[in-house]
Amino acid sequence: MEEEVCSPHRVLDNLRRIRERISAAARRAGRDPGAAEIVAVIKSARPEDVRALLNSRRIRWMGENRIQAARQRPDSTGPAGRRFIGHLQTNKARQAVGLFEWIDSLDSLRLAEALEKALQPQGSRQKVLIQVKLTSRESQGGVTPSDLEGFLDGLSGFPSLIPGGLMGIAPFIEPLEAVRPHFRTMHELFVKHFGDRKLEDGGPYLSMGMSRDFEIAVEEGANLVRIGTALFENSRTGH
Repeated sequence: MEEEVCSPHRVLDNLRRIRERISAAARRAGRDPGAAEIVAVIKSARPEDVRALLNSRRIRWMGENRIQAARQRPDSTGPAGRRFIGHLQTNKARQAVGLFEWIDSLDSLRLAEALEKALQPQGSRQKVLIQVKLTSRESQGGVTPSDLEGFLDGLSGFPSLIPGGLMGIAPFIEPLEAVRPHFRTMHELFVKHFGDRKLEDGGPYLSMGMSRDFEIAVEEGANLVRIGTALFENSRTGH
């Protein structure tokens, strides 16, 4: 059976429902209903759906997972800002700087050094989120919670980078509620290391939660959630 895809009209309906769920989750936690922004993850979205979303001017951020895909659609994000949310290889650092407002997946000092080398000749700076490793799986990148303080100290040696918060990917586990302690740990780290920081044009950000678990993430303090499937696919459940 052919998979049913999302129409441009459905994209905006999905966005409205997702925002309603974010607001409800924030209220349950005693937070401002507008406390969490959405990053629209566009890697598998149809161009017409992305255009509909951008033309609506209802989304602030577009998230890209791949450098090459982002370079092939330089004007596709229009009024929305770009965030790189995938794993960034050090040999792609030079291609990434200047292409994204934020790189949300800084996971090593080696990558920080590569970004610094790419930025210095331009005299520019790059806003970054530090990816925190929330599982013991070797396939997931990031800085372990116990190493985060030392990592942030190490970033002081790279003046072209502006640390603006944390990003985490919860493990895919059942029941869904089991992800909550991971998000709670992320929020504790965020408050400890970024609670008193302010950036001129937004942030600091605690980016956690995706289509499957964003409501729990918002309840636990996320102010940035990354949504792809729930936004661009036609799903009866909204996930």
